Amino acid sequence: MATITDSIKSEVTEIVYSFFAEECEVDIAQINENTSIINDLDGDSLMFLELIEIFKKKYNLDIELKVIGKYAVKHPVATIGQLIDMQLLIIEYENQLLELDQ
Repeated sequence: MATITDSIKSEVTEIVYSFFAEECEVDIAQINENTSIINDLDGDSLMFLELIEIFKKKYNLDIELKVIGKYAVKHPVATIGQLIDMQLLIIEYENQLLELDQ
C-alpha cells in the first residue's frame, strides 16, 4: 500500500493521458478528465488491463485482477477521470480495495 501524494497523482494522470493518446491515436490535448473512454476514444477493457499491468510494474503492486474486477463491477469506469481515480485507489489499497465497500 502506498500513500497517494500530489506527485503520484500527477504521474498517474500523465501516464493515463499519454497511454490513451498513443493507443487511440489522438492528440493528448483532446483528453481531459471528462473524456469518455469508449465514446470519445474508442477505448476498450483490454486497455484498462494494459494500464493495470503498467502500474503494477511501476509501483510494485500486489493486487489480483479478480479483486479489481469485483470492485469495477460495483464502480464502473466510463471517463478518464474515473479511471485515474480507480488507479489511485488500486495503488493505495491494492488487495484491500474491496474493503472500501464495507
